[in-house]
Amino acid sequence: GSGAAGLSCALAARGARVALVTKTRFGEGGNSPWAQGGMAAAVGDGDSPADHARDTVEAGAGLCRDEAVSLLTSSAPAHVRRLLALGTRFDRTTGGLLALGREAAHGPPRILHANGDGTGRELVRALAAAVRAAAHVTVHDETEVERLCLAGGRVLGAWTRSRGGIRTLMLAPAVVLATGGCGQLYHHTTNPPEATGDGVALAARAGALLADLEFVQFHPTALAVGADPLPLVTEALRGAGATLVDEQGRRFVLAAHPDGELAPRDAVARAAWRHAEGGHRVLLDARAAVGEAFPDRFPAVFDACRQHGLDPRRQPIPVTPAAHYHMGGVATDLRGRTSIPGLWACGEVASTGVHGANRLASNSLLEALVFGAEVAGDIRRIAPAGPVPAALAPPVPPAEWAIDEGVSAAVLDADLAEIRRTMWDQVGLERTAVGLEGAVGRLADLEPASCSRRARDLALLGRLVATAAFTRQ
Repeated sequence: GSGAAGLSCALAARGARVALVTKTRFGEGGNSPWAQGGMAAAVGDGDSPADHARDTVEAGAGLCRDEAVSLLTSSAPAHVRRLLALGTRFDRTTGGLLALGREAAHGPPRILHANGDGTGRELVRALAAAVRAAAHVTVHDETEVERLCLAGGRVLGAWTRSRGGIRTLMLAPAVVLATGGCGQLYHHTTNPPEATGDGVALAARAGALLADLEFVQFHPTALAVGADPLPLVTEALRGAGATLVDEQGRRFVLAAHPDGELAPRDAVARAAWRHAEGGHRVLLDARAAVGEAFPDRFPAVFDACRQHGLDPRRQPIPVTPAAHYHMGGVATDLRGRTSIPGLWACGEVASTGVHGANRLASNSLLEALVFGAEVAGDIRRIAPAGPVPAALAPPVPPAEWAIDEGVSAAVLDADLAEIRRTMWDQVGLERTAVGLEGAVGRLADLEPASCSRRARDLALLGRLVATAAFTRQ
């Protein structure tokens, strides 16, 4: 993976030889460049890592792992300094200080932004530039990992496939999954097409422990324009004072939570979902809060609105909840170690317990940076020196992959559409026992019948999420 977690890990692994494998073009793919909201860190006057930790735990609905939260929030200021040293261009006040914004469920303003709502893109730009200049990293872009290579109960590398279809076994004493999220599991998502949960599927097929798969975060405000994926309408807009209203101009979230639009994301998303199910429109009104400053303060959202014939300076924006972030994933300890020797995970693909049942806004980029560096440090300490002997690994990839060849785009799209619709309808914002049982059965049927590895892996992941959701009542 080549998002914030993979880049952070690769940079911090100096002293090792790093092969960074990414299925997109380097520096362009994944969720990280799409992140609008910002990065949380207690660097302002009157704020502290302890306050940041308290807000994180409260948003996580009682299921956060305290030691993971403490590591995340206490490390944040140092990672801000690290980013600044790499040349990251955070927004600043007229006095030259770091500009700090407020977002839902945060106490004081502690969100750093870049170019208003272009924070993720700026972080990836700075990190990718540093990776390009790092002599210890070799980038293999437009290359997919198809399976992890196991022998003797240990991960020894991975089978990869380049854009030209060439399969290669890359052997390594340490393999890190930094593959991001799985928003494409759902019919409506803010995630790009490549966010297909590959890392969780790879780990599952290798037999790794997984955790908290049922906890999928639905962002309350995606632009309701029928696109795939849906453009994100950043949380920072509500932090700036924008309100959620219906077609009659009534604010409805206050009836669901006393903090209104600045309640935790799960509460706001459910309120929007229920209001829409009741036959109402859901609109984000930023006219009074932002108004004529919209193009300068939130250029990405403004451009998305204009592309779809909307002017947020003059009219409320139609929005809808959409799948946005996966709190669950491959179970790891605080060093990123999974249950299989030789395999680590960091970023959205991992489940460290830092987010609990509901991620606090703008903690995702921070998590990627912190735990990416922690993984690199752990590998430097314990990974075996020298290359993996080729004799330990199987010489050929599994024969089952042959059925991936020659699959038509139409057949693949049909399989993926059915998986995504099943997940949205039955394993979405609100779930019932009957719906979850039906989803598990349908996805279990689709998995072996699907025509490609991609569809089979997505069906597997969906079945696991639905099963986990059914188990935790």
